[in-house]
Order: sequence, then C-alpha cells, then structure tokens
Amino acid sequence: MALDIDEIDRKLLTELQRDGTLSVDQLSERVALSRNACWRRVKRLEEDGVITGRVALVDADKLGLGLSVFILVRTSNHDPDWLQKFRAAVTSLPEITGVYRMSGDLDYVVRARVADVKAYDRLYQRLIAKVALSDVSASFVMEEIKETTVVPMEVR
Repeated sequence: MALDIDEIDRKLLTELQRDGTLSVDQLSERVALSRNACWRRVKRLEEDGVITGRVALVDADKLGLGLSVFILVRTSNHDPDWLQKFRAAVTSLPEITGVYRMSGDLDYVVRARVADVKAYDRLYQRLIAKVALSDVSASFVMEEIKETTVVPMEVR
C-alpha cells in the first residue's frame, strides 16, 4: 500500500536518490526546510520503510564485470519445495543482482553481472547444480541505454 508522500518528502527523496551522502544541513538547504524538520522527515521516511538503505553505486566495468546477462527461466515445477530451493540458489550467488517472478510465458527473469561469457557459464553451472531448471536461456546485453536506481517522484 502506498504511503501518503507530500511534495516536500518527494523533494527529499529526489535529492537523496541523487546523492545519498548529503548531510542534513545540505539536504535541508536544497529543499528549503529547517535542519530539524528535515532530519525528522528523513527519519520518518526510514521508519516507514520508504528509505530502505543508502548505498554507493559502483561502475561494474571498472571492476571487470562488464557483461550484463538476463537469464530467462521456465519451469514445469511450481511446488513450494522447488521454489524454496530456487530462492536459496539465486540469493546465494553474488553475481545475481535481480530475480523476478513473471506473468506470461516466462516464469522468472534473472539479472546477473559477470566478467564474460565464460564467467556466465560458470554461474550457470553453479545455478543448475543447486536447483533443477527445465528451460533456461540467456540474453547478453550489447548496450546499456538506460540503467538507474532512481524511483520517479512525479506526482500521479
């Protein structure tokens, strides 16, 4: 359920998404709010679970992880035991950066970051050793046109 987020909260969230290292003083100046009011709002947004963490964004290419892979999974097994094994498998592999249960033809889309195709194959071998998958294919990203962690703050 969506929380009631006002315009000032949206401004705070926009600024924090741009730069999570802003001090309360810097943040309050950018949104034209007193330091204490700004701090209280940020704390409330954290307590309400709107702000779930603060992270440093890393350039994967500079770390030698230049290949993004989308792994498309179909399964004929939908029982709770299989799902528990699948969840455990995908959450245990650090190369996997996102997992989504889908509607339509695909059951799951898995996003991963690896160095190259050989590294993807090693990831694939480790994944299928942990959980039985009936149909797996991979698509390698040729060009990242847009990738962001920013949640849009436009008023609906």
